This record gives sequence, structure tokens and C-alpha cells, in this order.
Amino acid sequence: MGVERSGGGDPERTLALLWRDHAATGRAGDKPTKGRRPRLTVGQIVRAALAVADREGLASMSMSRVGEELGVGTMSLYTYVPGKAELIDLMVDAVLAERDLPGPGDPRPAGWREQIELYAERTREAYRRHPWLRQVSTVRPPLGPGLMAQQEYLLSALSGIGLSPRQMTAAAGAIVTFVDAAAAVSAEYDHVERTTGESADAWWAARGSFWEDYFDTTRHPAITRVWREGGFDAATAEANAESYRFGLQRLLDGIQALTGQLR
Repeated sequence: MGVERSGGGDPERTLALLWRDHAATGRAGDKPTKGRRPRLTVGQIVRAALAVADREGLASMSMSRVGEELGVGTMSLYTYVPGKAELIDLMVDAVLAERDLPGPGDPRPAGWREQIELYAERTREAYRRHPWLRQVSTVRPPLGPGLMAQQEYLLSALSGIGLSPRQMTAAAGAIVTFVDAAAAVSAEYDHVERTTGESADAWWAARGSFWEDYFDTTRHPAITRVWREGGFDAATAEANAESYRFGLQRLLDGIQALTGQLR
């Protein structure tokens, strides 16, 4: 599985594209221009790229393939988007924005934990809809509206619970790291099952001889004890869901304990 990365395009061109519907001091909207109406819009190109990546995988998403999807020549796309690096940033930020996280003044869950849980579930759903997202490294993220909405939402949720500003940014970073990783693992399970036609449980069953012929109970007493006591009885999907819920709740418990508010 190849890995792409965000943040690899021309900085100024990328920022202008990400914020094409915004002015520096607020929303500007689409301004009418003189002359012939453009044949395409950046939004159309991004939607076509998302459709290709969702359907065929990120490896198939190229400027030429997007051109085919739109029924136009490849070179005409470069009038709007400089290249694949900038297009990936636009795609990632569009997916982040799809989560439609509540903004300032919008209705949201009452408790801060419930607000974080909403963020986590919408992020997991975004990975399910766009499994190629797990193949994009975002350590240098696209600085677009989708990312800013995420950060505003998380810091707003963590405000007023007794954390210092540095603790708030650290907590938000820990939440993003955990949720993205868990969502990527879940998306990878789904992808492998779709592409191989074999479920995770069937894969394990086909390797049942490992436990009979190769596993040494004397060298692995902890695994053996947990197995005998039912620790591995859950189906793979159920076990993965339990791991996600357990990890998220213990992370939130840790943040809450720091504030002296642990239930």
C-alpha cells in the first residue's frame, strides 16, 4: 500500500485553492468574472477526484484519470489545479469538512466528552466513506477550512474544563492521533475484506493449525491464560469495536482525571 502525503504542493497556490470561497476577513463567495464562463470549477475537479479515489483507490487517482472522469483533457485541469499534490490537499480538506462539525453558536452535545465522541464517530464514518484516507500522511496537514473547523471544535469542547492552553492543545493532539489511527485500522480491515473476499474471522479460521501445531503454551503463559478465560472469544469486528471504545474512553478519563473531574 503506497502512501501519499498532504502539504507537499506549492504553499501559496494550495492556500489560495483551499480558501477560494473565503476572503482573509470572512466569506467572500464566488465573484462573477467577465468573459466566457469557466468550463470547470475547482469544486467539480475535487468531487471527481474523490469519486475516483473512493471507487478505484488512491493509486488510480491521477490528473489524467480525473480528466477522464470529467470528460476533459488532462491539460485543461492544470488551469485550475497545479498538480496532484495540491489536489490531494483539496481532497483531504474536503473530507474533513464533510464531517460537518458544529461551529460557534451551532447546537452540539452538552458535555465535553459527548462532543469529543461526536467528533470521533464522524471521523470514523469519514474513513469508512473514503478508505483511501488511511493512505495519506497528514503530519503536514492542509491548512484549509475543514482542518480549521476541526481544531476550533476540539478546542471549544476542551475549553472551560480546567486545562491550561498547552494542555488543551496536547489533549486535542492526543485525541486526533488516537481517533485517526483507530479509524484507519477499521478502514483497512474493511478494505482487505472487500478486496480479498475473505472475512477476518475466516482468515483466522484458516490458520487454526497455528494454535494446535506451533503455539507453545509454556512460552506464552499470559496469552494462554487470557485465552482460556475468554479474552479472545469475541469476533474480530466486535473485538475491534471494543478496543476503539475502550481506548477512547480511557483517553477521555485521563483528560478528565487531570482536571479533577473524573466520575
